[in-house]
Amino acid sequence: MVKFIKKREKKIGLPPGTPVFVGEKKVEKEKITIIDYDEKQFQEKDARTVEECFPFKDTPTVTWINVDGVHQVDVIENIGKHFELHPLVREDIMNTEQRPKMEDFERYIYIVLKMLYYDEIKNETKIEQVSLILGENFVISFQEMEGDIFDPIRERIRNGKGRIRRMGADYLAYALLDAIVDKYFLILEKLGERIESMEEEVMSNPKPEIFQEIHRLKREMIFLRKSVWPLREVINALERGESSLIRESSRIYLKDVYDHTIQVIDTVETFRDMVSGMHDTYLSVVSNRMNEVMKVLTIIATIFIPLTFIAGIYGMNFKFMPELEWRWAYFAIWIVILIVAIFMVIFFRRKKWL
Repeated sequence: MVKFIKKREKKIGLPPGTPVFVGEKKVEKEKITIIDYDEKQFQEKDARTVEECFPFKDTPTVTWINVDGVHQVDVIENIGKHFELHPLVREDIMNTEQRPKMEDFERYIYIVLKMLYYDEIKNETKIEQVSLILGENFVISFQEMEGDIFDPIRERIRNGKGRIRRMGADYLAYALLDAIVDKYFLILEKLGERIESMEEEVMSNPKPEIFQEIHRLKREMIFLRKSVWPLREVINALERGESSLIRESSRIYLKDVYDHTIQVIDTVETFRDMVSGMHDTYLSVVSNRMNEVMKVLTIIATIFIPLTFIAGIYGMNFKFMPELEWRWAYFAIWIVILIVAIFMVIFFRRKKWL
């Protein structure tokens, strides 16, 4: 089940800018990887200590520092102090409940967005917060856990494919944003398949378990909308902003990401309407089936009312009832009962109640 609110007791009463981890710890130990490159050279290494990142702050090459795990206060503090990140930014990096946003600090840009995964085992969408720091010649990415969504970008840098080795840090930040937004389409494909299969089950076999699944899917769509909608503002601000950290050559690519974001939002809204419609359809189908059952039971009860009346009269056994002594009375009563029942069935069919 997706959790909309995470516990924040530790932050209560603390001064602004105090780094406190809010969220679920998803890795035991932070992992820091460094990729430094330009058009002609490339180096990659796993940093054993935070201090190994420091020499890359003012190099003329482009440096990508990726941190997997944001629960260790000293790691975030050391990186933040060396790269001169504002205390509020360090606090936001460790708070995994942030709304997607973009903040321009002139010397660097801070971006928060949500990365989505699909859990095939639990059949639900998972979320991870990603924070990006875009500087003049570096990008620092903070992830809650180690994943493979950025591996294609690493391969492009290693192999020197495309324009990524020729472009600056702003293009690298675009590539990371693009990878995250592209992942949204895969999540939407999975959700689309679930919605289609559930629509068929709702029409053919509306079990109570289906209603629970619809409710769960409805919560997921709300959660997905909450994660995606603000991203439009973030990409639009990057594309149309006046920051010198984003070159004109990269803005056209940000526009492409913006277009993809709009497509994702439109799809999410469509899915929300479909799930809401499916919820109403389920209730209508169940109600119609109940009406059909009640209709059949009502017709049966209506047929038996006059028959019960006849049987009740001849069950009184008064002494002077003329039919009691008649030899064929029993068979005659059965014939009357059958005639009444057949007449009522024919009447119901002509009225199209059957």
